[in-house]
Amino acid sequence: MSGISLKKLGPGLLFAGAAIGVSHLVQSTKAGGYYGFGLLWALLLINIIKYPSFQFGPRYAAATGNSLLHGYHKLGKGVLVTYFILSLLTMFTIQTAVTIVTAGLAVQLFGLDWDIAVWSVVITLFCAAILALGRYKLLDNLMKVIILVLTVSTLFAVLFAFRESIATEGMGSSDGLIQLLPTDAVGIAFLIAFMGWMPAPLDISIFHSLWTVEKGKTQKNDVKTSLFDFNVGYLGTVVLGICFVTLGALVMFGSGDTFSDKGGVFAGQLISMYTTSLGDWATILIGVAAFTTMFSTTLTTLDASPRAMSTATSLLGVKSIFKSYLFWLILLIVGTCIILFFFVSEMGLLIKVATILSFLTAPFYAICNYLVFKDPDVPEKARLGIPMRIYSIVSIVLLIAFSGYYVSTLL
Repeated sequence: MSGISLKKLGPGLLFAGAAIGVSHLVQSTKAGGYYGFGLLWALLLINIIKYPSFQFGPRYAAATGNSLLHGYHKLGKGVLVTYFILSLLTMFTIQTAVTIVTAGLAVQLFGLDWDIAVWSVVITLFCAAILALGRYKLLDNLMKVIILVLTVSTLFAVLFAFRESIATEGMGSSDGLIQLLPTDAVGIAFLIAFMGWMPAPLDISIFHSLWTVEKGKTQKNDVKTSLFDFNVGYLGTVVLGICFVTLGALVMFGSGDTFSDKGGVFAGQLISMYTTSLGDWATILIGVAAFTTMFSTTLTTLDASPRAMSTATSLLGVKSIFKSYLFWLILLIVGTCIILFFFVSEMGLLIKVATILSFLTAPFYAICNYLVFKDPDVPEKARLGIPMRIYSIVSIVLLIAFSGYYVSTLL
């Protein structure tokens, strides 16, 4: 590992924990179930396109000792205010969405027939206790264990699914290998959601920069280590995305089954389909893989959003409780619980809005992440070389083109 110890890894694994969630367990599994391997091109393409924008988070933080939000502030107060408003519009919905799916999987895994809202609150409070008591250090250490369990259980699930598929159907129909571009309204909407949250919304680059700054308080940061850490986490999200598409393709493609948009119901469908196809032994394996996937996202997003909002309010000059991490943590918990108990019937619409915003705002984050490297405070050795600048500009153009294409389908 070129002298880079496992102990120095952290923010990249937190990034993976945040990214490997709804985009993988729900969207990637559905992609495999509905289209076989036909959308692998979309998964690989969007990961390639988003790579530089995500990489700029830890690169900037390691080089300057500040988060991307500091860079946004230097670009202009309006840029930071825009980020603040966008986050406020989506943070509660995203937190509720990932928590509901996690709760649905907990019901299936632990067999306790509690109401889904009660399970969601229990999980939220449990995660909040971890963050309030252990803060970043506990989160960092815990995520290494969670990502290990998630990776091993998912890879085993894929291997067993391949073995079962070969034993029963050979390698299956080649129809599932044909690469597809959906042209109907439903298919386009699914593709937008799939690419919008794959591997994650671009604002997670800001979370990553904040975690890198936090890591730097106890260990010296350097760009080389931070980029290695990031690449490990990013490669992990790509590999596991392919794994979940593979599971969906091998187990669900061609079955004719449809998937519920409700997190709790989908969780039950997911476990049931794997059990039916692979046998009862798969219940625990798939359950552990799925639950750790969603629990990692629930935990990391519950930490990241308050961390980002408290930093943003501090930079905007707010001199009150609003710049407190604990204030935003409590507010996020309360907002999540309100949605769980009073607006859960509207979750489908709320998630759709959040997904569309994530997709349409991707160019905004990509452009801002590129422009912060024009800051004279960025050391010369950490600045973007010509190849990376070209790569980033091409990625920005493609993200704008995708957003324009999506808007054109709505007109």
